[in-house]
Amino acid sequence: MKIDSLHLENFRNYERLELDLDPGTNVFYGKNAQGKTNILESVCLCGTTKSHRQARDRDMIRFGEEEAHIRMMITKGEIPYRIDMHLKKSRAKGIAINASPIRKAGDLIGLCSFVFFSPEDLQMIKNGPAERRRFLDMQLCQMSRSYVQNLSGYNRVLMQRGKLLRDLPFHPEYLHTLDIWDEQLVSYGIRVIRERAGFIKDLDERVGSIHEDLTGGEEHLAISYEANTDEGRFLSELRENREKDLKMKMTSCGPHRDDLSFKTQKIDIRRFGSQGQQRTTALSLKLAEIELVKQKMGDYPVLLLDDVLSELDSDRQKYLLEKISRVQTLVTCTGMDDFRDNRFRIDRMFSVEDGTVHIISSDTTKAE
Repeated sequence: MKIDSLHLENFRNYERLELDLDPGTNVFYGKNAQGKTNILESVCLCGTTKSHRQARDRDMIRFGEEEAHIRMMITKGEIPYRIDMHLKKSRAKGIAINASPIRKAGDLIGLCSFVFFSPEDLQMIKNGPAERRRFLDMQLCQMSRSYVQNLSGYNRVLMQRGKLLRDLPFHPEYLHTLDIWDEQLVSYGIRVIRERAGFIKDLDERVGSIHEDLTGGEEHLAISYEANTDEGRFLSELRENREKDLKMKMTSCGPHRDDLSFKTQKIDIRRFGSQGQQRTTALSLKLAEIELVKQKMGDYPVLLLDDVLSELDSDRQKYLLEKISRVQTLVTCTGMDDFRDNRFRIDRMFSVEDGTVHIISSDTTKAE
């Protein structure tokens, strides 16, 4: 997959923007708070319907406007596609593929794929399990239509069950309906667990060798899926925990409490890894993600690097930049010093200042 061009209208701090992108490496540089990350956000949103910032539609519309429009032209398997997205303050977003409106976000599955890497991802290893579940969900939702449907169904039932638990003190006559919600939660939850387990198994098969390369053969990384429950126990655990759930007014078991573990030589990197080990683990994870998407989807994803180079030392920078040579990449940075001593092929360079983007070079250049 390649992004050919991007059009923004009243999105974030952009009144209007037209960008032609190179199929190689595109660098956007400028000071902080000028709009660099907004470009990456618009790309991710248009291709997945989700903002990596978890922002609401209305919050991404330019101040004082009622609507925003994103148009992205892509090529997938040598076939061109046009994706249009309209954000509206008072209504649900509208999406069209090749000028034909689509009814559900799941219709985009398989058309676009991205791997997003930001400074926050470097913290994912040591932060709480919610961020690791979000990593799982973001990638699986791009790869599997069934996962989108099952996760959406699970979250919907989880919310309804939680509402019932909170309402039961005032309406005890509805206690018997908990059985219905439990059965639905288990039905969706089992399918979510299966797809997550398969994804992590595939990822683990790739991440070990990447991590060994990054650490000069000193460490082998293993990723494990820590399911909060399993297929055979989910329903019985819900029933065993019912009194606890009624007291706490929340569902205490299920895939909404899953986690991932990262271990090298049996050391839990989440708890005992150094900052350097945790960053190397995050980098290994993202590079393995690229390879897995290529294998599953038949094409490389677009890589979105949001000001991450400045957070990596020169060795990790060099390894990353060498590995993405075949991947279309959009990079944001605050200056060319972020590339440090690496000689790096830049195919198109843009400066970003206060919502205005200027192309600096469309020739192949080198960052020294």
